[in-house]
Amino acid sequence: MASDNDLSILPWRTLQTRTVYENPWLSLREDLAEMPNGRTTIYGVVSCGECVGVLPFVGRNQVLLVRQYRYVARRLTWEMPTGGVHPGETVEQAAQRELAEEVGHRAGRLTWVSSYHTSKSVMDETAHLFLGEGLERADLPPDETEFVRVQPFSFEEALRMVLSGEIVDSMTIIGILHAARLRGC
Repeated sequence: MASDNDLSILPWRTLQTRTVYENPWLSLREDLAEMPNGRTTIYGVVSCGECVGVLPFVGRNQVLLVRQYRYVARRLTWEMPTGGVHPGETVEQAAQRELAEEVGHRAGRLTWVSSYHTSKSVMDETAHLFLGEGLERADLPPDETEFVRVQPFSFEEALRMVLSGEIVDSMTIIGILHAARLRGC
């Protein structure tokens, strides 16, 4: 029999799966999974697909953030523009669309900074984060479920908001911290 350490590197195997719930933004499924030790367990998985976030820079030292009420969090949050990748879109196309919908701009240059799993244990969602520079006007109608206020902040103020806990959105936190690293802050 393999040791516990050996079992940690072995993949689990899906024996059965059934969709429990589905809407245009997510699906919930329940899997029967076989673990490396041969036992089985029920595993719930929420699938959202891919999403993007863009930290839009207006010049070198100013960023645009959006404030919106987040239903699940039951509070207002400051965030960079974020959203889901639509079928047939590349992550770069989705990033540009989200910028246009939420802040009325396109980026002349998108710089990838990170891709990560938003929650590795129960969510099947990968976030792709970019810095947007060289902004040009490009208004698109906002998403019908979004009501946002756009406000410029100095980059230093946005970083302070992350470090003080005022910004709580993980995509924005990670994007701003990567931007700070790249800027040598």
